[in-house]
Amino acid sequence: MAGNIWAEFSDMIVGTLELDTEPVAVFLLKRDQDRDRVPVHAFQAVTGHRYCQALMRARHGEAVLIEPGSLACPAASAVFGFKDLPATLASGQGLVGFGIVSKPDTGREMFEGMLRLPPGTLAGIALCPLASAPALPDVVVVEGPPEPLMWLALADVNRSGGQRRSGDTAVLQGTCVDATLIPYLEQRLNFSLGCYGCREATDLAPSEAVLGFPGALLEPLAQSLRELNVKAIPRSRSKSVWRSHVAASSSERQPS
Repeated sequence: MAGNIWAEFSDMIVGTLELDTEPVAVFLLKRDQDRDRVPVHAFQAVTGHRYCQALMRARHGEAVLIEPGSLACPAASAVFGFKDLPATLASGQGLVGFGIVSKPDTGREMFEGMLRLPPGTLAGIALCPLASAPALPDVVVVEGPPEPLMWLALADVNRSGGQRRSGDTAVLQGTCVDATLIPYLEQRLNFSLGCYGCREATDLAPSEAVLGFPGALLEPLAQSLRELNVKAIPRSRSKSVWRSHVAASSSERQPS
């Protein structure tokens, strides 16, 4: 395994879940509080990017920095407290224009229920592969097929002592709210099927979804995954019950 603890966690998660891309470490940088924790000079400042696009670059191995004023998505800019939500979106009329909803009231309700940080909370957002994280991230975001994400959710069920998990989404702001801000503010794992925006703007495949959890849960989730990988994961993936069913069904269809 690699030399630092975050790389070890990343190697274990990627290897156990057989992910094709990296879990992403997200740092929500407070003003004047994160200079020692996160060396922002090691991250490439990007402009003209949506948050989901910065996340995409990080899952493919890059370290990127979003600064206030440089975020291209107006909704995500409001989510992270960089800018006010434009009136056309807040009214719901913008979502009608995109064909996402049929009534402005529906769109307005979606935005009214959208979590967001107070203006000026953040000095920026740094994203990188978990393996190269300089410190414990605020949030870890994983994009991939549902089956690997299912094991992360089950790891969290084990961690919580059996409590059911809930996925909170409006099918809007799938990465910025669902996979990042909800885990950050509510300090819990959340999963999402994605949204119109992140599917249009990134390489997120039709066969992929997204999940996020607070960095504080990284170690217990990793331990739970190790335990699941002793028996449950390999046995489920072997599909032995399905194979037996197919064999039995085939035998029944054979002429006597």
